[in-house]
Amino acid sequence: MSVLRGSARPEFTTPVLVIGGGAAGLVAALAAAELGAEVVVLERDALPRGSTALSAGLIPAAGTRWQRALGITDDAASFAEDIQKKAGHAADPRAVAAITQAAGSTLEWLADRHGLDFSLVHDFDYPGHRHRRMHGLPSRAGAELMDALLTATGRAGVTLLTGATATQLYANERDAVRAVILSRPDGSTELVGCEALILACSGYGGDTTLVAQHIPELAQAVYFGHAGNRGDALRWGEALGAATRHLSGHQGHGSVAHPAGILVTWAVIMEGGFQVNQFGQRFWNEASGYSEAAAVVLAQPGGVAWNIFDARIAGIARQFEDFRQAEAHGVILTAETPEALAQRIGLPALELPPAEGTDAFGRNWSATLPLATPFHAVRVTGALFHTQGGLVVDEAARVLRPDGRPLPNLFAAGGAACGVSGPLASGYLSGNGLLTAVVLGRLAGQAAGRLTG
Repeated sequence: MSVLRGSARPEFTTPVLVIGGGAAGLVAALAAAELGAEVVVLERDALPRGSTALSAGLIPAAGTRWQRALGITDDAASFAEDIQKKAGHAADPRAVAAITQAAGSTLEWLADRHGLDFSLVHDFDYPGHRHRRMHGLPSRAGAELMDALLTATGRAGVTLLTGATATQLYANERDAVRAVILSRPDGSTELVGCEALILACSGYGGDTTLVAQHIPELAQAVYFGHAGNRGDALRWGEALGAATRHLSGHQGHGSVAHPAGILVTWAVIMEGGFQVNQFGQRFWNEASGYSEAAAVVLAQPGGVAWNIFDARIAGIARQFEDFRQAEAHGVILTAETPEALAQRIGLPALELPPAEGTDAFGRNWSATLPLATPFHAVRVTGALFHTQGGLVVDEAARVLRPDGRPLPNLFAAGGAACGVSGPLASGYLSGNGLLTAVVLGRLAGQAAGRLTG
């Protein structure tokens, strides 16, 4: 992936060009098209899925009508405080303010303008959120979110070119991108001109060299993101002189069924479940967060752990398509007593948490119900989902130089942009990934549409 200098003669030109057909790219395309811009989206896959389709498809937002309908009083300022608390106050406060203030209106715009059937996850809490603010489509699956966005972009007249991998950019002496070279599966190439370029091709989680460089603790982890996330946006931005920030930031997850490779929702933990290692021993405060759980679980013998929960919790988790798939694959094991469960999963015994109070790891059990028969277990490992560092952007998702000046016509959203999680896995607040994908996507599309209008 490189940036070429000089003039180019594109085969066709579009006002707004988007690289990446995941949630960030499709939302950006919808926002730009709404302003009357002609938009072309380049997607390397035959069917756009991206990391979005691998997620639960949940987007946090504060002060929404779905919250109000359930009597939840919330606002962008509280949301921003929660993001900064989890990130150790390392996130750019201007970016946090812009994103949290626009999140609610973005979801309502997607619902009202484009028919996305959002509802609030109202029956359990996510770590770090003081209110219930996760919104998703009925199946609670990222694949449904992708399908809905693809339907919306089709209705909006957005041109989607699939099987089109962007390989090189053409930029002039002012670092304005004027064309993109794309390659086709048959080896042919095309040159597409543009007035504004939006990078929505995510981060670098699929590039083992970059992961080893920036996140060495997860260099051997299962990668649970899209294989196409190879750091293209990062490399292009750096070649154009863009600033980068928090490249060590990432979202991990400590609850991927092993070896089945199915995400098991962290609701099984937050509702009163716990984790033990191969000796049946608890080893940390599971309520800290699922992102930091990845490295903690990988540090256990064999790099695996067992999630222990009960039938009540399984009933809550069953609203997620991934959990239903895990049950269908037979990886959720059941027994009537803790002793029988330990025997079934091959552990010497199960170290049970206290029924109430705070344990030695600092987890408070007073707000959760004690586990009751029947008991369930699933073997899990740690995984890298996506990176959170990237190109520095402003409140309009414009890519910035190190001195704070914006590049002439370059925008970034989702994993291509520096997120709001700071430099550590522990800084990831649930939903930060899709939050910056969807909200920065809309902001980028609006700014690109205005630039070319």
